[in-house]
Amino acid sequence: MDTRTGMTEVEVWWGRIGQVRDEFAADLDAVERQRLAAYVRDDDKARFLLGCTIVRRLLAARLSLPAASIELTRTCADCGKPHGKVRVDGAELSVTHSGELVGVAVSDHPVGLDVEKVDLGIDVDGLARLSLADEEIATLAKSDDRARAFTTYWTRKEAVVKATGDGLRTDLRTITGPPAGFQLVDLETDTEYVAALAVMAAEPLVVLAKDAAQVLI
Repeated sequence: MDTRTGMTEVEVWWGRIGQVRDEFAADLDAVERQRLAAYVRDDDKARFLLGCTIVRRLLAARLSLPAASIELTRTCADCGKPHGKVRVDGAELSVTHSGELVGVAVSDHPVGLDVEKVDLGIDVDGLARLSLADEEIATLAKSDDRARAFTTYWTRKEAVVKATGDGLRTDLRTITGPPAGFQLVDLETDTEYVAALAVMAAEPLVVLAKDAAQVLI
């Protein structure tokens, strides 16, 4: 997707769970249908189905194939079960969801996208001890909005481990910025959410925010 000379382009598509329609399930593969059926809460079902649908329809347009025929894999590198990062030949993807929002990043470069709804009731101190470096904890202590500040740290770290593919194998306390060869940016979204994007690319980054309604028609 590097359509501009010397630039790295990433599309980030945002949808809302209210956009889900039952008919979307017709394009899922057998593994996706099993995962969809395993969710108990309707909101969880909607988030998963919407993420799958956005991915499939974006790739259908990109590869000139029917959405249902796109061959995706989610094999976990640790356990071999199908709950890892979604992968496909010909594109790099990252899917995230929180609350009402579902996001999908697509690029020609390894990419990680994370969004989180700010929860004012979270145990900031307890979570910070598990996931933040000492200098980050010190900075967090000075914040006037500690829940948002912590969530911002969290989304950045999650974006990085999604882009690198390291996932839960990484001690988040060791991540205090993008690794060598990666770029990390905060994204604008709804005021009650924070989001971050990590991309493995040296060229200047162009992020194109898109409304998933365009592909959910």
